[in-house]
Amino acid sequence: MPVPASWGDAHFTEHGFAQRLAEAGLRGHHYHDLDFWQVYDPDRRIGVQLMRSPDAFPPWEQGAPLRAFLHWEYAARGMRLAHAGTLGLDGKGVLLAGAGGAGKSGTVVAGLLNGLDSVGDDYVLIDLSGGVTARPLFSILKQDQPGFARLGLGRRLGTDRPLNWQGKHAFHINEIAPRPVRASLDISALMVPHISGGKTSSIAPISRKDALIALAPSGIAQMPGERESGFRFFSDLTRLLPCYRLYLGTHPKEIADTIADFLARAPDEAERDHAGL
Repeated sequence: MPVPASWGDAHFTEHGFAQRLAEAGLRGHHYHDLDFWQVYDPDRRIGVQLMRSPDAFPPWEQGAPLRAFLHWEYAARGMRLAHAGTLGLDGKGVLLAGAGGAGKSGTVVAGLLNGLDSVGDDYVLIDLSGGVTARPLFSILKQDQPGFARLGLGRRLGTDRPLNWQGKHAFHINEIAPRPVRASLDISALMVPHISGGKTSSIAPISRKDALIALAPSGIAQMPGERESGFRFFSDLTRLLPCYRLYLGTHPKEIADTIADFLARAPDEAERDHAGL
């Protein structure tokens, strides 16, 4: 196509575009600032991406390449990409949800630097077919400059790398992970980090409603199409897991130890079923 297709701002709504394509059995996304188009046929499993030049993709695409196509394909299989972080120990893990600035990414990095595992920070694949399982899709971690310094990442990774489009340091999980990334984590709880300002960390139960509000909106907004099924999926997820507020202390190792202690004491799925939880 010598001239990319365009859609005037006066008539364009992203949700409306996705709805029109869904009527034809397709999935799609149009980022009009760059005339960047993605269209997917879930029945034929064929996708098309239209862009002005080989590098004319949205800036966030580098950290999670082809995210929309993966989202549509896994959604067709009953799974979902979640905008969430993960931390785990011995195959058992927690899902960390929250808006930007809540401390989610810093918590993941603090855990990795102090012996915990993770299958991803920004986006992970969630499967509800047998409990709640999180699997890795992307390897990029991000930290703003104050967090990068606070966590001591400059000594480990250096400070001479270019910052990403958000002004953050971007690096790969295997650069700081204590072990190779696991194929999956069995998720035993949903946690919503909160920067409390206190010296020590603590964990307290929260309502499923509050947990859903922390988890679903960003996941729905950042994954084009599948809105209705997305809200149903995240509602099911919060019903399957106990939900907590993670009040973050000031020391990375203490935060990691708090989560490790929780995981060591958290009952597995069979014990929860036996206890009627």
